[in-house]
Amino acid sequence: MTDPFAEALHSDAPNSDLAEKLKLYGRFIGAWTFDATRTLEDGTRLTGRGEVHFGWVLEGKAVQDVWILPARNAGVQASLGPWTFYGTTLRVYDPGADAWHILWSDPRNQYYSRQLGRAEGDTIVQIGADGIGSSVRWSFSHITENAFRWLGERSHDGGKTWRKEVEFLARRSTPARPINHLNHEEKDG
Repeated sequence: MTDPFAEALHSDAPNSDLAEKLKLYGRFIGAWTFDATRTLEDGTRLTGRGEVHFGWVLEGKAVQDVWILPARNAGVQASLGPWTFYGTTLRVYDPGADAWHILWSDPRNQYYSRQLGRAEGDTIVQIGADGIGSSVRWSFSHITENAFRWLGERSHDGGKTWRKEVEFLARRSTPARPINHLNHEEKDG
């Protein structure tokens, strides 16, 4: 049985006109697990294991992901305390700005963030604000085919100084798929 909503949302590949630019986030397509560490302002550390899934959406013109902590198969993780989330990011490339619009939504915690993402050398940096106006900087670094580091930082002084809040060390749990093939709609035409 086919789900019409999933069929309308999901794409098998990147849009061919944008394929080269879409590689920035497209390299993450697939399933990952991650070790999570959150450092509270008082120095307390919360840790656990989570999962993240990336996929092509919206005619292959965007990348959407789902971040889950704790991982659905991890059972109870007392080391997380109350820190859990189940949210999604929509990442849309904007050719006019040569940047990515990043929209994070976590309905479990009512936490939302809008950012602009770009490559800075070998790192992907996303700068923006959360739902209450605090400056946030999220980044992907140490990126290989099978691993990456994700860092979440916050600034209370407009970006002059940053405090590391969250670190995820991710490992791929499904084989990487090449992203240089055409979107299925374009192959048929």
